Formats: sequence, C-alpha cells, structure tokens
Amino acid sequence: MIDITLENFQAELIEASVATPVLLDIWAEWCGPCKQLGPVLEKLEVEYGGRFTLAKLDADKVPQISSQLSEMFGVRSIPFCVMFKDGQPVDGFVGAIPADKVREFLDKHVPGADEAEAASEEAAAQEALAGGDTQGALEKLQHAVATDPANDDARFDYVKLLLQEGRVDDAKVAFAPVIAKTSLVRRFDALQRWMDAIDFAAPPAGAAPSIADFDAKIAANKRDFDARFGRARLLMVEQRWTDAMDELLDILMRDKTWSEDLARKTYIAILDIIEPPKVKVADGQIPPDDPVVASYRRRLSSIVLS
Repeated sequence: MIDITLENFQAELIEASVATPVLLDIWAEWCGPCKQLGPVLEKLEVEYGGRFTLAKLDADKVPQISSQLSEMFGVRSIPFCVMFKDGQPVDGFVGAIPADKVREFLDKHVPGADEAEAASEEAAAQEALAGGDTQGALEKLQHAVATDPANDDARFDYVKLLLQEGRVDDAKVAFAPVIAKTSLVRRFDALQRWMDAIDFAAPPAGAAPSIADFDAKIAANKRDFDARFGRARLLMVEQRWTDAMDELLDILMRDKTWSEDLARKTYIAILDIIEPPKVKVADGQIPPDDPVVASYRRRLSSIVLS
C-alpha cells in the first residue's frame, strides 16, 4: 500500500499502473465508511498477492487530484475507489461495499493468478534472452504457455525462439493449439509463413531447392517472381531477414499485388517476426521503434503508396 501525494502521483499512480493495476482509494479522516472499507481493501491487496497495488489518497490533503477524479466520474461522495490501468483511470466504485463485491470489481480488471504468473515468466524470459540465456528463456516461456495457454504473446515468443534455435518439430507442437487462429492473429500467421518456408526448403521427397538455383532463374528473367519468392523463403529459413525483405521488395516494385498480395503479406510477416517486444511506457509516451523495422516499414509504404 502506498500513499499518493502531489509529488509522487505521476510515478506511483500513473506510471506504476502501466506495469500493474493500481486501485486508488480516495478517503478522509472524518469519513466513517472510509474507515470500514480501508481494512477490507488492505486484506484484499494481500490476498491478491501483488496482482494489483493499493494506493490511498486523503481527499482533504490532496484535493487537486480527488476533485479532478470526482468530476471526471461525476461522483460527489467518498469513499471513492478508482482503478488505474496503463496510465489511465478506467473504472471505479463508490461506498463501503462488501468484500465479495470488491472482489467482483477487481476480477474485472486484475489478471488472474495464472495469467499474472505467465506474464511474470514471459518478462523474466525476455530478461534471460537479453542476458544471453537462451535455454533459461525457453524454459520460462514454456512454463508461461503451460500456465496460461491463452497468453498469445508468450506462445508467439516461445514458438519464435524454438524456430530461431532450429527446434522446428518442438515449435510445431507448441504452435498446434493455436493453428486455427492464424487468420485472426497476425503474428501467428507470421509464424505459420516461417514454418511453411522451412517445409519448402526441406521437402519430404525430391531435391531441396537452393539459392543458387533461384539466382540462375532470376538472372535469366528478372520478372520470374516465383523464383524471387522461392529465394526469399530460403533466406527466411536462414534467418537472413533483411535480405529476404529486399527480395520481396523487388517483387513489389514490379508487381504490387503479385499472387494475391503474397509478397506483401510475407514481407509484413517478417516485420512481425523480427520486431522486438515493445517496451511499456507511461501514457502519452511513444515506445521507441526498432530502427531496422522502422526503415523497412517505410520502404514498404513508399512502394505500396506510390
């Protein structure tokens, strides 16, 4: 539990709620119902084990904030509780309501225990990756997916890392539960295109294609888009992402909608694959773009819009 003041409200309330939901309890010393609700909220903060933070604001000591929130929600009495998420006030309730009603309110906004554990494991996996611990990252991501199978971000990161490490069969097993979502989740579609490229490079029967084969075909006919696309797929398998996008750009410069937008869709898939995880920032701030991703997005836009 933290006390909110004019000095710390930006850091402890606005910015802190980007990482963890913050429930702000607006109260006053003279308010009887406030004193009834306070202990209930404090017990629930412990019960929820860090899945939300309880913050308290004395309406008499910090009227600037309490008045602004009261006006925003059209509330004229206390206790008044406001839930902050991602730097914004998103919901609230008034009065000393019973603990079970507070739980109902919290459960609408606070991640479940499994979801919170999975999110924590995912964040730990990114830290492990940044430190060069690939195996540790894989273990944490695997645990995150097992704990919360609906966590699409964790599953994407897990399958992506497995593919990066060449563990294609393991990646396909991890991807199988969400294969039906490829038309709905663009990043899953990107993974599917990567796996399709891997299968293309290693057919079950017959000779595997080579970049040299496609180079010869392109040298003979620069508009052999099938050869250019095949070459781009092999470059994807080798994880030469910018080279693959350059090849796809060659197709798009000559035919923007070739093969029902296949080149453009594959190009976008590569951008989704190589884009680093977004850094969470406070409301009003813009996360920094990866320079390579930003550059290749601009190249695509210049061609498509020309």
